[in-house]
Amino acid sequence: MLGDLKLKDILIMGIESSCDETSIAVVKNGREVLSNIINSQIKIHEEYGGVVPEIASRCHTEVINLIMKQALKEAKVSLDNIDAIAVTQGPGLVGALLVGVSYAKGLSYVTNKPLVAVNHIEGHIAGNYLTHKDLEPPFICLIISGGHTHLVNVKSYNDFEILGKTKDDAIGEAFDKVARVVGLGYPGGPKVDNLAKEGESNINLPITHFDNLDFSFSGIKTAVINLNHKNPNINKADLCASFQTAVTEMLTNNVRKAVKIYNSNKIVIAGGVSRNSFIRKSFDDLAKELKIKVYYPEPILCTDNAAMIAGAGYYNFINGERADLKLNAIPNLKIGE
Repeated sequence: MLGDLKLKDILIMGIESSCDETSIAVVKNGREVLSNIINSQIKIHEEYGGVVPEIASRCHTEVINLIMKQALKEAKVSLDNIDAIAVTQGPGLVGALLVGVSYAKGLSYVTNKPLVAVNHIEGHIAGNYLTHKDLEPPFICLIISGGHTHLVNVKSYNDFEILGKTKDDAIGEAFDKVARVVGLGYPGGPKVDNLAKEGESNINLPITHFDNLDFSFSGIKTAVINLNHKNPNINKADLCASFQTAVTEMLTNNVRKAVKIYNSNKIVIAGGVSRNSFIRKSFDDLAKELKIKVYYPEPILCTDNAAMIAGAGYYNFINGERADLKLNAIPNLKIGE
């Protein structure tokens, strides 16, 4: 593995502020988490039923310096020990991203440490390297989160090929909207997962099929909304279970096809929605069917966090990638850019 080529331990400080988590971490050699401090704003945004960008940006600004100090303290290192500073450049909310990017550039300037830009989606992939020390590319990775649904052929630590992506809503967005409609509130993913355990998947919902490996969740989401409006007394647990089954079938169908096309022996799941218990069980079953291995990040590394950014930053750093102080946030940054 690339890390074996290093002459010394490399410590990367990761900074993540793409949405509503302010996080700073210290990671050694792209695999060992020394600290991973996460300040979540969920309680603040619950009142509004979703993330309010202006509030998120303000909260990042208020806590980021304190989070940095906590990350160094927990890792038992100083800024002098850090080899490079990795920061999420995008995608995400532009104001929130700018807080992290500006802070990282300031740290880089005053410490004279190299600055490394990281794609948030690639960070989610790297979260699995922190959980599974023996995991190496190539593999097929499914990234499922509040803002993204991507099926990616991970050829190497720095080489990504998008095989498919959502045509409309991200899967996490669909979970949140369904949760709001049935009265569960925000964040929707865990609440739909929990309620679905009390119901039966006995409601037929439309599944969109493509000739390629793309996804679409708007039809399923709209069907749930319409059923709930037409019959307010419909069993909410059954509705959630049926929704969850339908979207998971779409995920497993495309991953099954990708594994066969690319003759892969590894499936990697990443992103916030990868915590969903039904989705994990379904991919465990798929892995047994295909006689291959499946990997998930540990729960704390599913959500937005800086350890995954530091992990991805490590591979960018040893690959010679550097950013300068002109680095800017790119809210619609694509994977591989």
